[in-house]
Amino acid sequence: MPAPVLHLGATVMCSHAGTATPAAPFPRVMLSAQPVVTLASPYIVAACGLSGSGSPPCATGQFMTGALRVKAGGVPVATLMGTGTCVPTGAPLMPIASQPRVLAT
Repeated sequence: MPAPVLHLGATVMCSHAGTATPAAPFPRVMLSAQPVVTLASPYIVAACGLSGSGSPPCATGQFMTGALRVKAGGVPVATLMGTGTCVPTGAPLMPIASQPRVLAT
């Protein structure tokens, strides 16, 4: 099923409302004047809601699934329907919003 491709400006969060930013987007492919994100790019999570609790907060995240047919630099691109996991909590990494014009399957 086609889904919007994630780029640097896409809104991605951990399940505890922390904001996630890609650490290494792919700079050779641009969407809406921002680099595209591939499955190889780790995410840095900031302001995780577990910060004040006894549990360790989400620190990083990684998308595990994305586009099957569309790649950038030989690596599948991350999509709005993709799934990801945060480390060390194992909580889901949730894409919330992205650019609407470019879809990938």
